[in-house]
Amino acid sequence: MAGRASLADGFDRRAARYVAMMLRRTVIRRFSRDARLFLITTFVAGAALSLYWIDFNLYLASLGLSNATIGVISTVAAVAGALVAFPASAASDRFGRRAIVAAGILVGLAALIGLLLTEVPALIAVCAAGWSMGWMAFQVVQAPFMTEHSEPDHRNELFAIQFAIQSFTNILAAVLGAVVATFIAGWIGLDPDGPGTYRVILVIIGVLMVAALVTVTQLGDDRPSRVVGPRLRAAGEPAAFPSDPRRSRARMGLVVRDRARFARLLVPGFLISIGAGQVIPFLNLFVQRKFGLDLTALNAVFALTSLGTMLAVLAQPRLARRFGQITSVVIVQGASIPFLVVLGFSPVLWTVILAMAVRNSLMNAGNPIFSAFAMEQVSPGERATLSATMSVLWQAGWVVGGIWYAFLQATLGFDAGYTVAFVTIITLYTAATVLYWVWFRDTDRRALVQRRAV
Repeated sequence: MAGRASLADGFDRRAARYVAMMLRRTVIRRFSRDARLFLITTFVAGAALSLYWIDFNLYLASLGLSNATIGVISTVAAVAGALVAFPASAASDRFGRRAIVAAGILVGLAALIGLLLTEVPALIAVCAAGWSMGWMAFQVVQAPFMTEHSEPDHRNELFAIQFAIQSFTNILAAVLGAVVATFIAGWIGLDPDGPGTYRVILVIIGVLMVAALVTVTQLGDDRPSRVVGPRLRAAGEPAAFPSDPRRSRARMGLVVRDRARFARLLVPGFLISIGAGQVIPFLNLFVQRKFGLDLTALNAVFALTSLGTMLAVLAQPRLARRFGQITSVVIVQGASIPFLVVLGFSPVLWTVILAMAVRNSLMNAGNPIFSAFAMEQVSPGERATLSATMSVLWQAGWVVGGIWYAFLQATLGFDAGYTVAFVTIITLYTAATVLYWVWFRDTDRRALVQRRAV
């Protein structure tokens, strides 16, 4: 166990040096002040999310809840997050992105307090739903905010760095969170594998969320009533809140000009989310039960898998500049699929860890590039709507996947249930990758030719 932790710490130090080197070589100094502040917010809030994602299901298991019950709680949380996405999107257009980010953090903090105070499954589900709603409000405004605070030539780098920071925080959270929580639990006499240790992690998450809220207060006021067009054009292109005669005819303040284009931008991600929803939230339980890892070792494994993701995401903008945004996405996501097979069916721990690292790296490397691509395919008034719809469909896919997971576990048991789940995720990931290529390769090629001609 100590060897695993030392190995993870070594990777951690190398990752920090690599991130520093990459950031020096990028255009980060040319990002706007608010863009740089948002990267700091991403770092702090991302650490909180990483700890929650890695350890929350384990906390529920330590309370004695069954896999089926955990699946139900996950589904309830996903539904709650989906319900708040469109209201948060419309509210961000009216009150500004900063206000919605702050509101989401406050809701998440309230949910964490509730989780610390109850062990009743129904109340835990309510609190998990509150966390999901708060994080969804944060999530739906990220892409519009970064698009509106970046120039086109630097947008891929900003999106990639933001995603890489999230991956880096996965490493820090996984390694340091488990070590610190285990140390505190031992110091005050708690069972290292009991719920008390996980409550310590919840407190750490709360502290990180408070720190994130402080950074949000330093962002510039971006309320449409306060921000004039020239200022927004100076920060990025085009202005975030242009006049739009169609706006008054939109439903609930949401605009969709080209439904077919919206559908093409959304469907592949929805397929991926269905596949991910039945495996990824429960991957910690899968690895823990299959290989019998304790908390520190399990967090070290997830730290190692996050390292590859961070490095791949930072390299992705170069791949996009050479081959095009969509082509680069298809390359990395297609290459990740064979590693899903190893992850799901290998009986050897080191091959599973390797497959997790490579799959995470390749499958996630294209996400920030596609997000930047998608934001550029719609008008400024549609960005928050598109971001919210993508988030809703992602949550909806996780609802479908969570229900399917709960059904498989209840009817087929652990081994057979995961076998069916992995076959399904491989099929859906393959279909989504093919659709990216078929639907967007021509647009991607035209954009690549235009960039090279400038």
